[in-house]
Amino acid sequence: MATVRFTLSILLTLLHHSEPSAETSVFVLKGQDVRLNVQTNVQLQDVDVLFWKFNRLDNVVKYPPKGTFERYRGRAEFSVGNFSLLLKNLQEGDSGLYDAVVSGNNDRNVAKYLIKVQSTVEPPVLTVDSNSTINGNCNVTVACRSQNISVDSSCNSSTCSQVGGESRGAETSTVPLLSVYVAGGSIICNHSNQVSWANDTKEIKTICQEKERDIDHNYAVTVGMPGPIIHVIIIFVGCALIGW
Repeated sequence: MATVRFTLSILLTLLHHSEPSAETSVFVLKGQDVRLNVQTNVQLQDVDVLFWKFNRLDNVVKYPPKGTFERYRGRAEFSVGNFSLLLKNLQEGDSGLYDAVVSGNNDRNVAKYLIKVQSTVEPPVLTVDSNSTINGNCNVTVACRSQNISVDSSCNSSTCSQVGGESRGAETSTVPLLSVYVAGGSIICNHSNQVSWANDTKEIKTICQEKERDIDHNYAVTVGMPGPIIHVIIIFVGCALIGW
């Protein structure tokens, strides 16, 4: 029984003092706030001081005594109750590694966060390059563009295949990208990153109907053009016959 209690005591001690094995990635929209919590049990001894650091070089806050370093005054708040750090109005330059270190007889890490600040994505533009109807099925070739990137895709009523790539039925990736897929009878051009998204859509039925109207119009013009010419010929022939 004594052995069991001794083993349990060792395990609890290891859990209380274990360090995070890897940083936790956090994506933040530019201008927003984020709160970082310690990731293990923290019990400060008399000689201990807890520091929140940026990229392991710049000190953000410390405790005790509670203090915020000059670069972060007005932009960072420290909570004595749970040792968490609130970062305010984050900008791209604030992206990087934030870790909490308890410094005393020995230094130990009690939190690691990799912050990635991103801006809102720009709305994409979806354009129709061509379309055709085969056996009653409408096929559309489209281009999805935003900023300096573009994706060309061939779509029908159920799916899109990236030109030179694989078919996409829905957007599932968390990587910043442009993607084209079909949903609810529309072709959707989606531009996204980990904190925002924007899209442009076109209804497949509308695209195909516009194509059919163009075909009907061209046919009507082609068939209708000879009419006036025929009338002129008839009048000319009639005049010739009566001797005018």
